[in-house]
Amino acid sequence: MRRSLPVATVAAITSAGLLLAGCSGKGSSDDSSAGANAATKGVVNASDEKGGTVTYAMSDAPESFDPGNTYYAFVYNFSRLYARPLTTFKPGPGTKGEQLVPDLAESMGKPSDGGKTWTYKLRSGVKFEDGTPVTSQDVKYAVERSNFARDTLSLGPNYFQQFLQDNDGGYKGPYKDKSKDGLKSIETPDPQTIVFHLNKPFAEFDYLVSAPQTAPVPQAKDKGADYTKQVVSTGSYKFESYQEGKKLTLVRNPQWSAKTDPLRKQLPDKIVLNLKVAQSTIDKDLQSGNTMIDMAGRGVDGQTQAQLLTDPTQKGHTDNALGQRLVYTALNTKVAPFDNVECRKAVEYAIDKKAVQTALGGPIRGDIASTVLPTDIAGYQKFDLYPQKYTGDNLDLTEAKAHWKKCGAGNVNTTILARNDRQDEVDAATSIIGSLKKIGVNAKIQSYPTSKYFSDYAGVPAFNKSNNVGLIMMQWGADFPTGYGYLQQILNGKAISQSGNTNLSQLDDPDINNLLNSAIANTDQAAREKAYGDIDRKAMEQAAIVPLTYFKVLMYRSPKATNMVSTSAFSGEYDYLNIGVKK
Repeated sequence: MRRSLPVATVAAITSAGLLLAGCSGKGSSDDSSAGANAATKGVVNASDEKGGTVTYAMSDAPESFDPGNTYYAFVYNFSRLYARPLTTFKPGPGTKGEQLVPDLAESMGKPSDGGKTWTYKLRSGVKFEDGTPVTSQDVKYAVERSNFARDTLSLGPNYFQQFLQDNDGGYKGPYKDKSKDGLKSIETPDPQTIVFHLNKPFAEFDYLVSAPQTAPVPQAKDKGADYTKQVVSTGSYKFESYQEGKKLTLVRNPQWSAKTDPLRKQLPDKIVLNLKVAQSTIDKDLQSGNTMIDMAGRGVDGQTQAQLLTDPTQKGHTDNALGQRLVYTALNTKVAPFDNVECRKAVEYAIDKKAVQTALGGPIRGDIASTVLPTDIAGYQKFDLYPQKYTGDNLDLTEAKAHWKKCGAGNVNTTILARNDRQDEVDAATSIIGSLKKIGVNAKIQSYPTSKYFSDYAGVPAFNKSNNVGLIMMQWGADFPTGYGYLQQILNGKAISQSGNTNLSQLDDPDINNLLNSAIANTDQAAREKAYGDIDRKAMEQAAIVPLTYFKVLMYRSPKATNMVSTSAFSGEYDYLNIGVKK
């Protein structure tokens, strides 16, 4: 749920630090003079100063800190402090942060067999926090547990399950595999080499292995769903303590070595994440310096936003960034009357997007959207199949009522889901309820916490069916910065799962599925990007997603934090890899 450079143009890692040239200095600049949007253009408060504590806060709690059992961009970002995937993104502002580089692997993957086989060599000398050497078998095990033990670990994407060669549905993951041989499609010919055999070419596979699902896991210390409480670190920090739903504390990992890791700097002594803190409190603590990072990267709340934008000094501490994200409403194609495309088209016309935009915080939080692909994803094509017309402030409902009459549903009752710790999302859902009532749709809102939204409610088809859920509020960012990395998990029928599902519309259109499969096999980047635009149009013809806004985040940049970079690779959030603290 995360986040478009061609793999062929990716630059190699050097042994120098990668926080841009300005990051190598000992001193740090004054954040107050940096100005608004400074972190989207460069590194703010660049410094290599060590020591102190960096404090994060979050209004709820993540579903999991397990790198193999998560799908939130901010956990992908944060987990790199303690879990090293095969590849990752080079810290850099804006689109410069989309540059893919080797992490646990010593180089990018070596494709063969027309892109169906990918080979990686692990860096020598990487150790777990207990001093045990990391091997290719640990990476293989990590992929097997995260993609195939879906009854235990259901929250991450299932790309490997879809694309590995020998996945015929028989393998149920390492917890149930009696043979203990694992997947034949992942080979480990020696402790430093891992080979993936795919059932079809995958031109963007280097992006796929940037997911934390490839971060190694020692089988002997895997505790299944409880692994989230004490992840075994390969990064620069390790778990010191975890009070579920309250606080996570990371400390320096003594087994980490800069000789095997040119990306990380290990600057602060300690990293503390406080959970379930009211957003208004987080905003105040960011301004006072008691908190340095809003973990979820969602930005300040409405009241704080109004204060910041009317105070030139405070506005100078803000960053307003696009993050390859879309705010939308998913229409459940498996629940009546939204199983009828005409009913869905009526909703496309009926939702007052201007009113929703206002509820979300106004234009500074995103322009009104008409496509599934955001404007900052390669492949985006500008079009609008359901143009809205206004007379003054009033939305013209002629088209909406015509399609609703054609679908023949009459007056209906339905449910819309939203996350209760995201007030802007609840406000947007409330606005949508008011819009739909005008065409005969009586919706009631049911709201649930972020920590359980996909595992127990919105991402569970059985729950949605039994609770008559016709509409679901969603915000989506690309898994990796390409059209495929954005579209696959929300449009492909193969991505539908029984828990942790992100194809909330449960759309399973053969044409879209086939187009996605053929696009990712094409080694011609321009042809792939054209295909992504075509897929977007087909998805909008199915009217399973109502695009609301191309999301922009307004974040407050703590003047006490160093190496602050707003990066497109992680949905416009700050890059968490090397944030330090000014003393």
